[in-house]
Amino acid sequence: MRIVYLKMAVAISACVVVLFACRKNAATEQLTTPSEEALGKIYNLGFSNKNVRIDEDGNYVVEGDIILSRADLDAAPGMQFFRVGVEEQYRTNNLVTGPRVIKVSLSSKLPTSYRAALDEALARYNAENLSLTFQRVSSGADISIIKGNGNFLASAGFPTSTGQPYSQIKVNSNAMNGQPQGTVASVLAHEIGHCIGFRHTDYMNRSYSCGGQAVNEGASTAGAVYIPGTAVGPDPNSWMLSCIGSGQNRPFNANDKIALNFLY
Repeated sequence: MRIVYLKMAVAISACVVVLFACRKNAATEQLTTPSEEALGKIYNLGFSNKNVRIDEDGNYVVEGDIILSRADLDAAPGMQFFRVGVEEQYRTNNLVTGPRVIKVSLSSKLPTSYRAALDEALARYNAENLSLTFQRVSSGADISIIKGNGNFLASAGFPTSTGQPYSQIKVNSNAMNGQPQGTVASVLAHEIGHCIGFRHTDYMNRSYSCGGQAVNEGASTAGAVYIPGTAVGPDPNSWMLSCIGSGQNRPFNANDKIALNFLY
């Protein structure tokens, strides 16, 4: 998810509340920073160019947990969309073609407890009777959940122009150590949401779920398409909010279900 996007804090006091981020900062800062040219391209694609990092594979991590490759930065959007309202449900231009079964695998390097959490996340989607159904597999996956080693909690990308889901979710299990199954399931469901084309619900103001300075995630260009019928004001429990609190569980709320059923 950009499930939780606030930077991870070292717990010095028992009273400290930790927020995770879909690609949250964990321990150290990346030494490699993007160029001004790259930041400009990220902004022109409709993403926030604040706090952008480069991961271990050379990809850009934007908005806390969204992966953009160097090729993505040079892609020319085919059309332009205006962002409207304040906090609403948004999708990307590319969606996954269906009906189909999306197969999801879980790396053996991740804790075995993640299996139950992944099953819970997939069950949340399957309960909505969408044109996409989800199945956990050991091989031949459309989406592979692997162990990540970066500075963040989890990250994923968006569907391809040919209608395929983004193929990989990276999870830093060390940063999520000790979290209950519901929280892990919510993180995985959030990242799967990115893989099938969802952007953050608090797209226009990430401070709504993350705190801190209000940030509007980019310019009015391709990649942030309003989903009709969803909330036009703050939606406190959406599974696609940028940040989630430690121990919090976020199954789909009413607006989430509207968005899922509208698209799939």
